[in-house]
Amino acid sequence: MTFPNKLLIPAVASAALLCSCAKREVAANTAESQSAVTVGVTAVTTRPMAQHLTLSSELVPFQEIDVYAKEAGYVKQLLVDYGTHVRAGQLMAVLEIPELEAQLEQDKAAIRASGDMLTRAEHEVARVKAQHDVAKLQYQRIDSVAKGQPGLVAQQEVDDWQGKELALDSQLEAARGTQAAAQSQLDESRAKLVHDQALYDYSKITAPFAGVVTQRYANLGALMQAGTTSTQATPLVRLSQENLYRLVIPVPESYVRYVHIGDPVEVRVPAMGRSYRGKVIRFSVDVTGETRTMHTEVDVPNPDYRLVPGVYAEAVLTLNQSGSVLTVPLQAVDRSGTETSVEVVDQNDKVETRPVKLGAETANIAEVTSGLQAGERVIISDRSGLKPGELVKTRSVEALAWHEDSRQQEP
Repeated sequence: MTFPNKLLIPAVASAALLCSCAKREVAANTAESQSAVTVGVTAVTTRPMAQHLTLSSELVPFQEIDVYAKEAGYVKQLLVDYGTHVRAGQLMAVLEIPELEAQLEQDKAAIRASGDMLTRAEHEVARVKAQHDVAKLQYQRIDSVAKGQPGLVAQQEVDDWQGKELALDSQLEAARGTQAAAQSQLDESRAKLVHDQALYDYSKITAPFAGVVTQRYANLGALMQAGTTSTQATPLVRLSQENLYRLVIPVPESYVRYVHIGDPVEVRVPAMGRSYRGKVIRFSVDVTGETRTMHTEVDVPNPDYRLVPGVYAEAVLTLNQSGSVLTVPLQAVDRSGTETSVEVVDQNDKVETRPVKLGAETANIAEVTSGLQAGERVIISDRSGLKPGELVKTRSVEALAWHEDSRQQEP
């Protein structure tokens, strides 16, 4: 079958027109693509989240005390000096206290005198008791005869022996009272000796715990005042515990709610060039009004004794730890008052402004609680000239390595 030529001409013209339109559209898309801005993007990821707080503080001994004399005396022996390491209970100094030495001799003499008095009292009780037993036995015999055979023994004789028994009974009670008084005197003398001996034992000054002597205040022959009676008393030495230190951290008020017992802490000691692992052991549970900080302590073990009191340290607290959460770089977040948003590049490489809600934040990343899904691409380069729906070219970059001048035209 054949068609007239006049029917073929419109069909060819129509096809030519469609082809021309398609070419113009492709050319337009190509031109738009070539002029598209290149932006740096990074993918939304899930990762463990934790806040880190770095604070400077000073290492102080876990325990540090000034050791005073309990009784006044002269330093007879001084067995420690600066830097001396001592064990708990180790002898550090001996005082000479002549008054207590004399008092101890007096107490011993008093004990001997009281002992002699008690011995005499015991002998007297034995003597009187023997006489009392004889008189009592004689009275019982005579009284029995008088009752069994009336008239055989005179009543006067019965009454005489009864009187002797009663008198000796009174003497026996008095002798026993004297014996008890002598026993009490002996006990008192012994107690006084124990008391004075305890005071004299304080002439030997020992270490209350294991540590190192960091200060020495006395020399041989120096008179030490009793630390319990004089406010002007001078200590013998200063003793610091050396195998464990406290790092006191003033946690700012805004971070107080994140602090918990057991939180990990990295303790960096620049002067020693070392770092130590620790954890929060205790805190005061209140905020100081003057500084608006909370007293927080970390125990830092010192098993090799390399740390010394007074050095500065940096404490890096790990707070508000959580498992895998959705995160974006802070570089990607735009803020407007209380509202937060990010610029997302969709599957068609077009820009979309997406409102988001954020949770915890660190110095570099923020937790996203709503508005994004894992894998979506957010823009972390300069976004000032971008508009929603704009076609862009993407380049994956590391969030911290991208600078604001990375937004550029494709050559």
